[in-house]
Amino acid sequence: MKVSGGVRVTNYLLSIDIGTSSCKVVIFDIDGNVIGSSSKAYNVYYPKKGHAQQDPDEWWQATCEAIKEATLTSGVDKSAIAGIGVDGQSWSAIAIGKDGQVLTQTPIWMDTRAKDICDRLNREVGEDAIFDLCGNSLQPSYTTAKIVWYKENMHDVYRNISAILQSNSFIVYKLTGNMSQDKSQGYGFHCFDMARGKWDYDMARTMGIDTSFLPDIYECHDVVGRVSKEAAMLTGLLEGIPVVAGGLDAACGALGVGVVEAGQTQEQGGQAGGMSICIDEYKAHKALILGYHVIPNLWLLQGGTVGGGGVMRWFEKEFADYERSQAKYLRKSSFDLLNELASEVAPGSDGLVFLPYMMGERSPIWDPNAKGVYYGLDFSKTKGHMVRASMEGVAFSLKHNLDIAREVGVEANELRAMGGAANSHVWTQIKADVTGKEIKVPSSDTATAMGAAILAGVGVGLYKDFEDAANRLVKIKRHHSPNIENCDIYMKNYEIYLELYNNLKGLMKKYGGN
Repeated sequence: MKVSGGVRVTNYLLSIDIGTSSCKVVIFDIDGNVIGSSSKAYNVYYPKKGHAQQDPDEWWQATCEAIKEATLTSGVDKSAIAGIGVDGQSWSAIAIGKDGQVLTQTPIWMDTRAKDICDRLNREVGEDAIFDLCGNSLQPSYTTAKIVWYKENMHDVYRNISAILQSNSFIVYKLTGNMSQDKSQGYGFHCFDMARGKWDYDMARTMGIDTSFLPDIYECHDVVGRVSKEAAMLTGLLEGIPVVAGGLDAACGALGVGVVEAGQTQEQGGQAGGMSICIDEYKAHKALILGYHVIPNLWLLQGGTVGGGGVMRWFEKEFADYERSQAKYLRKSSFDLLNELASEVAPGSDGLVFLPYMMGERSPIWDPNAKGVYYGLDFSKTKGHMVRASMEGVAFSLKHNLDIAREVGVEANELRAMGGAANSHVWTQIKADVTGKEIKVPSSDTATAMGAAILAGVGVGLYKDFEDAANRLVKIKRHHSPNIENCDIYMKNYEIYLELYNNLKGLMKKYGGN
């Protein structure tokens, strides 16, 4: 324990990030420096077409292992950890039983099994009534229809549910024993009043959801409990450390790159893609996603796409055997070599256009049958063309969402990039050129985890407020200004991108995405 003048100093923050592919634990000092970190992977299960699910108990096991490793390798005095923040992926539906155990694997954000339920509820309850309450259209990716799916397909599970939790609130529960629902994850429920930040129990009952499943709602920086004796034994942490409610990973990422006022926008480059535009008044669009920011009294108008950094992970896995074989000799990564291939191809990829709909698509088209497409292949095209076209396709999906936001008067004034894709200079420049927006890249590769840490820091009083924390912790390392000539080139391909989907969506629907 650090002591200054006989007073205990607690100046470290521990954050837990429950991502789609892994759990990351990061320990920060109060200036945002990474003192220790660890990442542990887990599985995504695809038992049937349209099903994508994970085991929350695997999340918890990975969390315990990562906490132990991060604290051990960092050498941090555990008594100096002031607080814990947790962020997590969206739209889980973790069924907790009356004995506190997980009843079944949870469908995750990629899962589309509940499409028919959404269609029925939209007819019976009314699309407009649902949207007017929660600011989001009812889609199978959200939490709502997954709960109803349990009710109609897993009767034993449904009758034994005591609470439905999100990814971050589940980890908070395992750490503290307390059930919670943070505001930023409320958008997954279509019985959540987005204007007031409260449950609408009448809508829950109308949709057939037991209101007892809905935990109390907290601000994201509220301390909801402390590390329990049992959790301390499993994680190696000290009992009694404060734990805040935490929030959505995209919202924490927005905070972690310094999005703290209206107009500032986070550009997501993790497994998924998209954007989060900070707004200070309620504005919703049926094709986009509206949720609370992790900062009180602010919202995020979001575009969430399936194709983000995951597109390049897929491409590297399937088509980069040569690059992997060369990487160790060149002392580079296979992704570095793919980036070099992309940089050798002219903007526009000589007419090759990619639709990044690798497992259906979320906003703004909301089509679970959508599929990835390369259009314009011929004998002149190389692997480099395919790499660059893949990057450009993801950038087009970003632009599509930004364009839709303008329809309700929401404009992004600058983009702040985060996620693994932000490490690619060529990809980030492509996004700047396609969108016509200045892109700033903060210095940390741990923006999401930093956002969760800031929540903990504000919650326990280490920072005066969110602006103070952002000014202190967020440092910009790169700027990408749009190249006007490239913008003009990309507009032609963007028009092809939009027209391709419009021409193919009937075919995709007819054959169920096969």
